[in-house]
Amino acid sequence: MVSIKSAREIELMKQAGKVVGLVFQTLEKQIHPGMSTWEIDEIVEETMLANDCIPSEKGYYGYPASACVSVNETLLHGIPSKKIIIREGDIVSVDIVANYHGYHADACRTFKVGTVTERASRLVDTTKDCFFAAIKLIKPGVHLGDISHFIQEYIESRGYNVVREYTGHGIGSHMHEDPNIPNYGNPGTGIILQEGMALAIEPMVLEGKKDVRVLGDGWTVKSRDGKLTCHYENTLIVTHDGYQIITMYEGEQ
Repeated sequence: MVSIKSAREIELMKQAGKVVGLVFQTLEKQIHPGMSTWEIDEIVEETMLANDCIPSEKGYYGYPASACVSVNETLLHGIPSKKIIIREGDIVSVDIVANYHGYHADACRTFKVGTVTERASRLVDTTKDCFFAAIKLIKPGVHLGDISHFIQEYIESRGYNVVREYTGHGIGSHMHEDPNIPNYGNPGTGIILQEGMALAIEPMVLEGKKDVRVLGDGWTVKSRDGKLTCHYENTLIVTHDGYQIITMYEGEQ
């Protein structure tokens, strides 16, 4: 069942979202070649705890870290490690969820580390641009399937693929709530959006084929063909005439 958030719930989610934005603002300044994905996780956790938030991902179904840090061909759920060192030219997705007094905000950014190839840069830019193009459709009365269909069409028309096994989702007092929000689908299907819904929209894009594989750790999701992947996400609230993104910092581009 899809819940409609009260003004109080939305305000708590906005506070969580501000901290998510602060984490990304901090990472944008600090991420560099030579650091480990474990160090990125440390920054995420320290920034959240210093700002009255709890990292929602830590301990979620046994997940061992405060962030998912996924490099290059890793699409999702990369477990931070002292052994995974960021290199010049890598693209690094950092997926985080902050819990502020029982309410969550979820977002992901894919960072270009140093000088990246044109191929990698285009993938990152396309994924982000897709998100912002798709959410222009969001307002009360719109079918959720219209958003999913738009994402699929946008990505596939540019020569990429979207993952089928993982989706965006509702969010609120739980990290994952109804509805599921696939990055593919048919227009005119799915629930009808209403004011007060909270949604995590997240294009998850593969440079090559849509097939993925999960490593033996039970978490790490990689492209099966070893090609690059990208992930971009924000939490937003459906308003009376559109939407409000709550997980971007002021001035973020």
